[in-house]
Amino acid sequence: MNPIETDPGQKTQRWLDIAAALAVSGALAAVIFYAPREATMGAVQKIFYFHLAAAWAGMISFLMAAIAGGLYLVQRQMRWDQLSLSAVEVGLVLMLMAIVGGSIWAKQAWNTWWTWDPRLTTVTIMELVYLAYFMLRQGVDDPERRARFGAVYAGVGFLSVPLMYLSIHLYRTIHPLLLGNAGEPGMLLAPRMTQTLLISLAAFSVLLAALLYRRLRLARLGDVLDALRQQEE
Repeated sequence: MNPIETDPGQKTQRWLDIAAALAVSGALAAVIFYAPREATMGAVQKIFYFHLAAAWAGMISFLMAAIAGGLYLVQRQMRWDQLSLSAVEVGLVLMLMAIVGGSIWAKQAWNTWWTWDPRLTTVTIMELVYLAYFMLRQGVDDPERRARFGAVYAGVGFLSVPLMYLSIHLYRTIHPLLLGNAGEPGMLLAPRMTQTLLISLAAFSVLLAALLYRRLRLARLGDVLDALRQQEE
């Protein structure tokens, strides 16, 4: 029997996809109809909710990649390498969504699509660090060495994530602060804005789970196909 045709993850994937679609749709409805219109920026401020939520999910994905890489180094099981690889790929996509959303917001707020602000600079560095992860893996043919190198890189590369997050607290920046520090107040959000932000964070967490599960299934099915090809040869 073909293992791909009997993949037990199809049902789980279907339910995750439905949950993600409902969650993101509900968050979008909250952003459009429930969150109040910001007095200064108007409707474009509503990008903030999905911009931050996508960045949140991307950082969680990179954290999962580092943890899975550490588990591979301890247990030497390929399932952890598959999870680490999948998490890096999903994290890159989510962070790209955050960057695009931030650029749209910046055009209205700063009258430019991009500026080399510390936050924007460090997020670019972070994206390049994780793109290099795939270049590293492609340069190694042996699966075990590739998984080992990838695990170490995923752990070291995660250092770019807190650097990106803390950049607006460590350096002078024009990027707004959500959570302020001494002498620098954070963003003032009305109660309905805060509630909408929490809804968006939850929705993108569900979306992360659906995307990661789908990518992990693809990685495992890819290994099945490789094994079948080797048997035929």
